[in-house]
Amino acid sequence: MRQTRRQFVKTLSAGAIGARAAGWLAHPRGPLTLVYAQDTAPPFPALRDPKYREWGELAIKSAKALGCTYADIRFTRNRAQSFNVRNGRLSSAGFQSYGGFAGGGSGEVSETYGFGVRVIHSGVWGFASSPIVTPDEIKKIVQIATDIAKGSAIIKKSDVLLAPVPAYTEVWEAPCEIDPFTIPLDEKVATLAEVTSAMQKNSGVAFANAQAGFKREWKFLATSEGSFIEQNIYYTTAACSASARYQGQMKTRTYSADSTSRGYEHVKQANLLSHAERVAAEAVEHAMAKPVGAGLKDLILLPTHLQLTIHEIVAHPTELDRIVGFEANYAGTSFVQVKDLGKLKYGSKHFNITADRTYPGAMATVGFDDDGVKAQKWPIIREGILVGLTTNRETAHYIGEKESRGCTFANHWRNFPFLRMSNIQMEPGPKGAPTVDQMIADVKDGVLVDGTGSFSIDQQRYNGQFGGNAFWEIKNGKKTRMVTDFTYNAITTDFWGNLDAVGPPEAWEHHGMDGDAKGQPVQSNWPSHGSSPCLIRKVMVGTAFA
Repeated sequence: MRQTRRQFVKTLSAGAIGARAAGWLAHPRGPLTLVYAQDTAPPFPALRDPKYREWGELAIKSAKALGCTYADIRFTRNRAQSFNVRNGRLSSAGFQSYGGFAGGGSGEVSETYGFGVRVIHSGVWGFASSPIVTPDEIKKIVQIATDIAKGSAIIKKSDVLLAPVPAYTEVWEAPCEIDPFTIPLDEKVATLAEVTSAMQKNSGVAFANAQAGFKREWKFLATSEGSFIEQNIYYTTAACSASARYQGQMKTRTYSADSTSRGYEHVKQANLLSHAERVAAEAVEHAMAKPVGAGLKDLILLPTHLQLTIHEIVAHPTELDRIVGFEANYAGTSFVQVKDLGKLKYGSKHFNITADRTYPGAMATVGFDDDGVKAQKWPIIREGILVGLTTNRETAHYIGEKESRGCTFANHWRNFPFLRMSNIQMEPGPKGAPTVDQMIADVKDGVLVDGTGSFSIDQQRYNGQFGGNAFWEIKNGKKTRMVTDFTYNAITTDFWGNLDAVGPPEAWEHHGMDGDAKGQPVQSNWPSHGSSPCLIRKVMVGTAFA
């Protein structure tokens, strides 16, 4: 029996009242987020607790009794910490994050725990969630999710069609040598304070910042198709920056050790201290630099910079939900069309892109996605031609594929899982491909670009503008001076069509991002993008400052 519109609104209103009564909205960071000083945080629960399978079976049985044709329940516990040291002192000032790690940079530990239920009834999705993890609450939330599906069916255009997936019973953990939450806060702060002190030895530095962030995510997924999947992943990020002022111009130079799905060993191996002197000197040099002239120039883009360009004009426009119009309000759709698959010339013959959810240490690497699909690797672009897309169970049929690429994800128990990008990597050039020095020698008038900066992109990911963190002029085959006021324009297919060289395999670098916003309500996931240095010819630069 279908619900009327009045009954549907009544169901949603009851759910909202229940949420407030349960204290879901008690903290500005989100529903029932608990905050601890690090030394008072309770131990993280052990894996393989049998009650989650029991509760999963209860949710599935309840959904089937209500007539649902599909159901899953996803239990999630997230623990996070981030902190920033500014001029030797723990401070939230100067903290930079794209939203991937909770906290304002002052070192407290936050934790949130709950579950979400998805069902398909009457051919459409229903979803509900709760931070109250009990058998009675599970049955209640299954009922609410089912009622929402029934109500949504009033306006459905078609039934949800899911690609098939095998059933799995597995526990998957990402490698982690050192649990970051076991390292004393004083030790973490002292490590970063030493970095800022080293940068402050340069008298031209006004502000020195060093920061780190940690996250542990645990999930247990049970589905009506027979899967029981438990996953445990740590995420770590670290960076330092120096800001310098000269004649009214303030510039910040950043060294990012990037983000990775590993533990505290990443901070140790990043060795921020070894980069402090260089970062400080380049901040001062950048503040004193003169603007780059506007015009067509050749660009040598380092992997530290390419991560964002790949992210914005390759990874996002090849998400199938954007292409078919499921995703539009937040950052737009895509210039790519379904009919372009196998035909669209996305770039030059040197341009090869691979999606990979299995790459060790990458931010979007998992054992299984939130649909229970096993992680995999597949081609997106080969020799400049678009050959693949990012899909999930719900969208695969739009391009005639019978299996999902495993890209469903939700960043919190309260959120509905939907299609998110994989790790999108540019393949290196062949052995013997040009090095950066050889690329420089082949450029008469150009710019070498390092690091990420400002960016702007249209609603179809076709016309973009990108900055960076540091820029050096190239004249007649020589790297000369540092320059400022640099951006470049990129019409996606023209830009990659001008790709003239990709560096060799030994120059390939992996760079993780600590956040990628999508959806409404907004969710942030954590992808990685890798590449070798690239030489791109005849790109318009400097027009934003002309």
